[in-house]
Amino acid sequence: MTDIPQTPFNEILLPQLRSLLEAERDPVANMANMAALLYHSLPEINWAGFYILKNNHLVLGPFQGKPACVRIPLGKGVCGTAAARQETLLVPNVHEFTGHIACDGASNSEIVVPILHNGQTWGVLDIDSPVLNRFAEEDRRGLEQAVHLFIKASDL
Repeated sequence: MTDIPQTPFNEILLPQLRSLLEAERDPVANMANMAALLYHSLPEINWAGFYILKNNHLVLGPFQGKPACVRIPLGKGVCGTAAARQETLLVPNVHEFTGHIACDGASNSEIVVPILHNGQTWGVLDIDSPVLNRFAEEDRRGLEQAVHLFIKASDL
């Protein structure tokens, strides 16, 4: 893994996110602010955003980065697989992930955190990087905590 400066989630990012979400219950507004915060705070990423599950497809939600795939079937690609399994997927090299959907050819690694509401998949948080092996366990833990804050703060 390259020497990527890590963002101290508990010391910097999560308190900022908490303050952004505390006065708003609308999930679209909260996704928009959360995507912007992550995109501008996490080093070496090229996309940060959300997909919302609708009729067995993940539909593009608020994001930061280049235009993205609009619909992803449940169970397809990294996002659809994470949503179907209801588990975070940390993919060091997306080109080695069977069925990867290349929305941006510059992306080389990815982390997807499912958003679960009442035991059901509501959507996913997706973050891409042009760097191979960009994401570590610290990112998984921090982003899972961020998604938990989003769920608690939003009327899903």
